[in-house]
Amino acid sequence: MIKLLSNLKIAVPDKIYIKDPESSDLGKRIIQHSIVLIDELGFDSFTFKKLGAKIGSNESSIYRYFESKHKLLLYLTSWYWAWIEYHLVFATFNVSDPELQLSKAIEIISKNVEEDQAFSHINEVALNRIIINEYSKSYLTKEVDSENKEGYFVVYKRLVTRLKDMILIINSNYKYPASLASTIIEGSLHQHYLKDHFRSITDCSETTTPAEYFTHLVLSTLKQTTHDK
Repeated sequence: MIKLLSNLKIAVPDKIYIKDPESSDLGKRIIQHSIVLIDELGFDSFTFKKLGAKIGSNESSIYRYFESKHKLLLYLTSWYWAWIEYHLVFATFNVSDPELQLSKAIEIISKNVEEDQAFSHINEVALNRIIINEYSKSYLTKEVDSENKEGYFVVYKRLVTRLKDMILIINSNYKYPASLASTIIEGSLHQHYLKDHFRSITDCSETTTPAEYFTHLVLSTLKQTTHDK
């Protein structure tokens, strides 16, 4: 897996950035240390000035890659979902049983993330914490509709569609496959957040994972609706 992924480039919509950060050492340091700082400070307190001081570069050099910290967050979230998609595709490609395939997909999306050695400048564990804590800030904006038209969320939407298609293979008559698919992704982030901060209002814990919960929820729902036909 590591050898295979090392030959792949995670594709992020090119309209999000001005200059591809993967094209230079400075760009990779911008990504590497922005993850560290956002994880440490939170997105609201993060600034390009602080990032510039962290990497020993002028703030203006960061603006050559991203026009705003919002665009940087869009880049990080798109990269994360594309990375998850790669793992999902590899984990499910040769799985013929539809229920097992969907279960594996839910596991990839909902599990605790481990650092991927194929991308040395990106700490996927810290990035996962950012996604859990900050992802909604990438789309809860006044510009979301225009950004959606520009294709900024295409990777995330493609991941939802993959799940939707797996759901329909199990139960082609299920009426709400897209809603269920997006609920799996958004809900897994929310359950991780509750597990870390509001433990009294979730059943997820160190022994019961969000992946277990959503696998049970989804397969039970699909089986029930099949029997109700």
